[in-house]
Amino acid sequence: MEFVYLGHSCFQLNLGGKKLLFDPFISGNPLAGDLNPQSIEADYILVSLGHGDHVADLVSIARRTGALVIANFEITEWAKAQGAENVHGMNFGSTRFDFGKLIMVPASHSSSLPDGTYGGQPGGFVIQREDFGFYFAGDTGLIRDMEWIPLHYGRIDLAALPVGGNFTMDYEDAARAAGYIGCSRIIGVHFNTFPAITIDQEAAKAHFQSRQLELILPPIGKSMTFERI
Repeated sequence: MEFVYLGHSCFQLNLGGKKLLFDPFISGNPLAGDLNPQSIEADYILVSLGHGDHVADLVSIARRTGALVIANFEITEWAKAQGAENVHGMNFGSTRFDFGKLIMVPASHSSSLPDGTYGGQPGGFVIQREDFGFYFAGDTGLIRDMEWIPLHYGRIDLAALPVGGNFTMDYEDAARAAGYIGCSRIIGVHFNTFPAITIDQEAAKAHFQSRQLELILPPIGKSMTFERI
C-alpha cells in the first residue's frame, strides 16, 4: 500500500490499483505549500466530515476527475448540489468496492458544511482487504468504540489518527487509541496546521516509543510504502 500525505487530514492511498483521496483540503492549507489540487488524481474521494478543512477541494477534484465521492448522506447530497454528481452516500455500516470492504465507523466530533447546513454525523473509515487492514479515525476524541474495530473488522496493519489535540485527540490519547485498535504503527495527522494544534514532534514520537509503538509524522507530498507486518 502506498501512502502520500498532503497535509492536515488529507492523504492519498494507492490500494489495489485504485487511488483513494481522503478529506481533500489543499487550497488554503498552510502546510500544502506548492501542492496544486488540480494535479491530484483520484478514483475515489472519501470524506469523514463536512468542515471546510476536510472538503475545501472536494467538489473541484471530484468534478475534474469523475471520482466517486464516498461520505455520509448529508455530505454527498451537498456535493451533488455543487456539481459532483458521482457520489455514494452511506452511514455507519459497510459496503464493498473494488478496492476492498469499506466500513464507516463512529467518530466523536461535530460536522457542518461550508454553507452552514448540517453535515451529518462525523465518522472514520476502516478498509478491509485480505492483504491489509487500514483505519482512518477522522476528527475524533478518544472513544471506546475503537475497541470494537479489531474485534469485528479484523486486523489493523496501519492507522491514521489525529494527534494535534484541542479539536481532536492529542498524541497521548492517540497512543491510547493505538492500544484500543491493536495497531502498533500509527500515522499522525491533523497536527501543526494551525497554532492550536501545533505539537512537539520529537516528544510525540518518544511518547509512542516508550509504549512500544511507532508514530510516523509523514513528510508532505512524499510517497511511503507499507506492507503487512
